[in-house]
Amino acid sequence: MEQADVIIIGAGPAGLSAGIYAGYYGLKAIIFEENIPGGLASEIPLLEDYPGFYEGISGRGLVEKMVEQCKKPEIEIRQFEKVNNVTFKEKRKIVETDKSKYVADYVIIASGRHPKTLGVPGENEFRGKGVSYCAVCDSAFFRNRKVIVIGEGSPAAEVALYLVEIASSLVLVCLRPRAEAERILVERLAKRKVEVLVNMEAKEIKGDVKVKSVILVDKKTGGTKEIETDGVFLQLEETPNSQLAEKVGIRISEKKYIIVNEKGLTNVEGVYAVGDATDRPIKKTITAVAQSAIAVNDIFERRSA
Repeated sequence: MEQADVIIIGAGPAGLSAGIYAGYYGLKAIIFEENIPGGLASEIPLLEDYPGFYEGISGRGLVEKMVEQCKKPEIEIRQFEKVNNVTFKEKRKIVETDKSKYVADYVIIASGRHPKTLGVPGENEFRGKGVSYCAVCDSAFFRNRKVIVIGEGSPAAEVALYLVEIASSLVLVCLRPRAEAERILVERLAKRKVEVLVNMEAKEIKGDVKVKSVILVDKKTGGTKEIETDGVFLQLEETPNSQLAEKVGIRISEKKYIIVNEKGLTNVEGVYAVGDATDRPIKKTITAVAQSAIAVNDIFERRSA
C-alpha cells in the first residue's frame, strides 16, 4: 500500500488548502478528488470577500491558483479517484479508492456539500433542457433569454446578479419570507431593478422539449402564479457529503454535518474534517481555508511532540 503522512479527501478550497499547508510543513500529502478540483466553489460567479482580490475573483479562478500552489513534491492531487471505503480503527488509517489502497497516520475529510433539489414535477425531466444548478457552467446558453433564479440567501442573490448581465429578464424567487442576503447584494438587486419574489414555493416546472414556465405559490396568501421563462437556475441550501464519515462512526449532527472541535478533530483520533462538511457555523471559502490551516498545524505539532 502506498503511504503518506496525510490523506485528504476532497479537492475543494478546504482540501486544496490542507494540501498547501501540508506541503509548507514538509508533510507528504495525497489529495483524492472523484471529479475535478474545485467542488461547489468553482461555480461561484464572483468572490468579492476573499482577501487579496480587491476587484473579486471567480471561484474557478481561485481554485486554479490553489491547484497551481499544490504543485510541490510533497503534494499529489489524484483527481478522478473516488474514495470508497476507510478503516480508522487502528493508529494507521487505511483509505481505499476505486483504484488502490493507501495508508496514513492522519486523514482530513474535506468532502464539502452538494446541492439540494426542489423535488417538484418537471425538475428532473427538464434538467439540462432549461433547468440548471450551475450558472457559471450554463449561463452562455441563456444570453438574451428569460431566466428565473430559485433559491435561498446570498448564493441565490449572487447568481441573480451574475445572470442579470446576460439575460433579457430575470426574476429572483426566494423560498424564505425575505431575501436573506448580505445587504450589499440586496442593494445591488434593487439598483439593477431585479424583480424579487419572497416567501414563495415552487410547485412545478413546465415545458415541452424544454422549459417554458414555472408555477409558484405564495406561502402567505396561497395564491398561484405562472411565470414564463427559458431557464430555471436553482441555488438551494446544500447538503453535507458526510455519508462516508457517518458510516465509520464519526459523530454527525442532526443536520448531517461532521462534528469537530476547534482544531478540526473528529471523535476519531487522527481524523479531521474541514470546510463545508463540518458543523462550523460559517460556510465561506475563507473559513474553509482557515480551518484547514488549523488542522494541518495541529497534525504537525502532534508529529513533532
